[in-house]
Amino acid sequence: MRLCALLVWLAVSAASAQPRISTNKPSDTLDKNFHQQRRELLRKQLPPRSVAVFFANPVRNRANDVDFYFHQDPDFYYLTGYKEPNAVLLLFSETRNIGGRQTTEVLFVQPGDPQSEMWNGKRLGVEGAATALGMVTEPNTAFASFALDTANLLHILFKELPHDVRDNPRDEADLYSLMQQFKAKVGYPANFDATRQMLYSLVRQQGVEQHAEVKKYLNQMYRRSGLLQDDLFLKTYLEATGDAAVKKAVAAIPVSKLDAATLEQVLGQMREEKTEEELHLLRKAITMSAIGQIEVMKAMHPGMSEMEIQGIHEFVFKKYGAQHVGYPSIVGAGNNACVLHYITNDKPSAGNNLVLMDVGAEYEGYTADVTRTIPANGKFSPEQKVIYELVLEAQEAGMKQCKVGNAFQAPGQAAQEVIANGLLKLGIIKDKAEARRYFPHGTSHYLGLDVHDAGSYGPFKHNTVITVEPGIYIPEGSPCDKKWWSIGVRIEDDILITSKGWENLSKQAPRTVAEIEKMMLQSSALEKFSLPKLD
Repeated sequence: MRLCALLVWLAVSAASAQPRISTNKPSDTLDKNFHQQRRELLRKQLPPRSVAVFFANPVRNRANDVDFYFHQDPDFYYLTGYKEPNAVLLLFSETRNIGGRQTTEVLFVQPGDPQSEMWNGKRLGVEGAATALGMVTEPNTAFASFALDTANLLHILFKELPHDVRDNPRDEADLYSLMQQFKAKVGYPANFDATRQMLYSLVRQQGVEQHAEVKKYLNQMYRRSGLLQDDLFLKTYLEATGDAAVKKAVAAIPVSKLDAATLEQVLGQMREEKTEEELHLLRKAITMSAIGQIEVMKAMHPGMSEMEIQGIHEFVFKKYGAQHVGYPSIVGAGNNACVLHYITNDKPSAGNNLVLMDVGAEYEGYTADVTRTIPANGKFSPEQKVIYELVLEAQEAGMKQCKVGNAFQAPGQAAQEVIANGLLKLGIIKDKAEARRYFPHGTSHYLGLDVHDAGSYGPFKHNTVITVEPGIYIPEGSPCDKKWWSIGVRIEDDILITSKGWENLSKQAPRTVAEIEKMMLQSSALEKFSLPKLD
């Protein structure tokens, strides 16, 4: 009873101190009209006589007979709203007759199964999915006999097929079987290489007009993938000189109906610009993540473990109705903060170190990504403060570049310049080029259905949400004064870019040294909380 009362007290304390977040789930769920509009927008961008094929995510095994909680493929959810596995979406460029119905789409779903549902929960089933999603639906067992009519299709578009799919021999319509059936229908070659086909498409479309840029990109890809270096067609194109030779090399590039490149590009552009419905969900995910940071600031003390800190964040998320975290929570104290994607979170005591907390709630599919770095003892040391304020200055320089039309790289370039100059001034580096040792990552990524969301990485557009997250990491043993060792700082906020300017969606979580230290002086509902010791 004491634990239950305390958790209620914490929730009430958080709610009374912060703006309320409604947890009225039905009003927060994207309705079928949203997904229908997304499908229609995509369909209008398909080439004539084409079909786009999408598969649900695989069910992934944790160990033995225990699977991980199923999480839908973001593109599949974006287009359908369907959250169950073992499904296929077909989206046609033109209307066709399917089962006596004129339609441009059909969704194959797992049928109802009372035995499975007794163990694993209710399924929508075929009729339920048709009603809930507003689509033509068929049982996934019907996909094997479905006439795709590939002879009359000029383009078969799909995303690169996953390689980590297990076969359930007892299920003729599991994802493995559905993929095998698709491969048989379209004549999928055993040696099909999605990257190679993407490069072929690039050369065919832009290889003449933008020869220099395409050649530069191909050379970069060559260095990354040794598998491409034996490709005669690409090699001939790279070695071609003069307009005639280039055109001849482009004309020789093989043409295939199978296209594993276009959908990723088109959907990236679509998902980059958020609708108002999406922004509503993102704001909620980000706000509850900021409140989690606040509650940890109030509760933090040097004896707190990394795992305990993680638990407070994730309790706040669950209290507000977040189904998941958007990614494994990163909580690193001291030298652990210098590991960029540290997720072990097993240090038993934070001590007098800085604690880096990179955590984000996922709410109705949309994820936040908020990072704060705070002193476990409530007070920044002189060295910690200097590094922290340098990162904060870099972040603010980056935020000022968040304007429609600016290059995606602009915030990062601004932040890198500030950090390089600051580290040089502090004597931590002797040359600005050395700054990458201590700031080795990019500054921004898109945010949405994925924590590293889809997008074009071109000039900023209206209603785009990105992160701005510079950092400085000085691990033990670095070639600088030891007083800087084991200081890792990252400050990350979620920024909405519109034609009117930019908005910091996570500004509720304190960012400045003064704001953080003031928040850490506030009392917490957890101050008197204790559990019995375990033997």
